[in-house]
Amino acid sequence: MSKQSKAKRDKRKKLQPKRPINRLNAQQSVQNHAVLTNEEGQVVAAIGLQGNEWLLAIGGQTMGNADNPVPMLAMLKHLSNVQEKEGRKVTLEYSTQLQQLIDDLAADEGTTADEYLTKLVSEFEGVEGEEGDEADDADSTAEDAPVADDAAAAEGDAAPAASDDKPQA
Repeated sequence: MSKQSKAKRDKRKKLQPKRPINRLNAQQSVQNHAVLTNEEGQVVAAIGLQGNEWLLAIGGQTMGNADNPVPMLAMLKHLSNVQEKEGRKVTLEYSTQLQQLIDDLAADEGTTADEYLTKLVSEFEGVEGEEGDEADDADSTAEDAPVADDAAAAEGDAAPAASDDKPQA
């Protein structure tokens, strides 16, 4: 190796154009594909594509991600239906790319896109009903619980009287 090899290398590096540093987790922009807006024009929820990942944002917060955006779209459609039942006017608009994805999935099942989306939305309505049933079950067990606690307390009161000299754990 020559004495001037380092100097030549440094000179060559200075002459090369600057390369941008590519970060591993560089933030990619999010492309909106479905937007739910209220009557004032504010975005309530949205579905966007960032790289290869679909993101669900509600109230400005990213709530989840998935490989398939159709269940998220069904959730937004259900949210739209709930808002309209409560008397609020909301609009749900989605991209042609998302519409094409729904059309393809519906064609695989032999239905129209509207029927397919309606079926998915009805699954969310069924989940809501099941949660209500579980709440009713919880109420009934909560009502039964004090009776059991009273019985245990009565047994606990009787036990110390029989053996006052031994500490209870």
